[in-house]
Amino acid sequence: MLHKPTDSRCRVLFTIFTLYANLLTRVRTQEILKGFKASPDSSISLFQSLLHDASGNYSFGFLRVNATRLVLAVIHVPSEEPLWVGNPNNPAKWSNPTNLIFNGSLVLSDKSGVIWSTYTNGGRVILSNTSNLQVQNMDADGSVSILWQSFSFPYDTLVDNQNYTTNMSLVSSNGLYSLKLGNNFFGLYANFKEGLEQIYYKHTALEAKASIIDGQGPVYLRVSPDGFLGMYQASSDPTPVDIETFKSYGVPVPGIHRIRIEPDGNLQGYYWNGTVWISDYQAISDQCELPSACGPYGLCIPGSGCACLNNNTQFTPSGCSEPGSGDFCRNDGVENKFSVIRQNGVELLYKELMGYVKMNSLEACETSCDKNCTCWGVVYNNASGFCYSIDYPIQTMVSNREETKYGYFKVSKSTNGSGKKVESGLEIGLVLLGATLLAIFGFSGYQIWRRKRRVKTLVEDENGVNPGPYKNLGSASFRSIEMT
Repeated sequence: MLHKPTDSRCRVLFTIFTLYANLLTRVRTQEILKGFKASPDSSISLFQSLLHDASGNYSFGFLRVNATRLVLAVIHVPSEEPLWVGNPNNPAKWSNPTNLIFNGSLVLSDKSGVIWSTYTNGGRVILSNTSNLQVQNMDADGSVSILWQSFSFPYDTLVDNQNYTTNMSLVSSNGLYSLKLGNNFFGLYANFKEGLEQIYYKHTALEAKASIIDGQGPVYLRVSPDGFLGMYQASSDPTPVDIETFKSYGVPVPGIHRIRIEPDGNLQGYYWNGTVWISDYQAISDQCELPSACGPYGLCIPGSGCACLNNNTQFTPSGCSEPGSGDFCRNDGVENKFSVIRQNGVELLYKELMGYVKMNSLEACETSCDKNCTCWGVVYNNASGFCYSIDYPIQTMVSNREETKYGYFKVSKSTNGSGKKVESGLEIGLVLLGATLLAIFGFSGYQIWRRKRRVKTLVEDENGVNPGPYKNLGSASFRSIEMT
């Protein structure tokens, strides 16, 4: 005899089926195989997961940017913090026909064609428990070959045990700052002008416990789970040639460490405490030593905040002026017009990392820039005679009480140090006078027309010419018209 299943048994079976289905889905999303295809889901507002690591701490998928665009990203799931971005400079549309496929290569494309690809011929894609996205092949002997990995193409972040080599570049999300590795140092660079990178921070290896040996290969950086940023040379030698310790150095922490080059140009370190990211390290501790702490044409006053090089301009959070673009050369090589800001008691943030020419006077230093249409300004030390040339749009200067230091800064004729168009006093006066006269004549003409029109209307009403309701010429409204 058959028994009809009760509601409770149905619920149990449904729960078991759901758990099993979720388990299968979780297993499937731990690797991507050939034939995979995914498109952005319009109902998802922030991140569409396509692949998980085994621990569930990291996920790879579509990340929304600017509401209507997407980039490929690996995020830290508990904090939703992006640790890697694949196509930051060329985001795709968050709509059809954008799609991601795996045909041996991971390929992101839209109707315009291929946007990003790994250009590989692999068998699967996995996400490691260190957040490293990999395209792999299984060799005949059962070993795994890594054909491509995200750790070799970092964005703005490095995590525990991720090697950073001399052929890599860590770039801030706004594209202005980057971390680069030299033969015995790492430096932070600003890209204030296309084709010209200015170093503003340099850390040279101390080589206290190990030395850099010529011919033993380039150095590399690595974030250690023990809480430091280490510089190494030979991978066979675990002893670092230099370490930058974090606050958590030697103290076990529940989560991972990471460093990131921030939009303000600082290199900062963090660790995950299970709830939030804790600030753990910063390369630049003094706000006035950041490359553009007070914005273009700003003046950083130690301990007192920001002001403007142009004393007549009030500092705002957006800075003192537009930074300008290009240079002071026109296409025909003739110098563009500019005004000048002169300020004493100022100096460059990173003058020890810049070249200089020794000159006999401030006038000679200024003249060298005045006649050079690619020069934006100079800073001169009257005591040493050093003349520092600035070949990119003027950024933040530092206030210094030494009266022997002088600054000479060009400002485009189209701006006055506050980002607003400059007009001469005569031009402004003429414009205001013209506007006033136009307003007077316009108002007078309107009043004359209005008076004539009303008189005509009244005459027509009295003579019965104008049809319409009866007009009470003795009313208060008419008397007011008559008085007008």
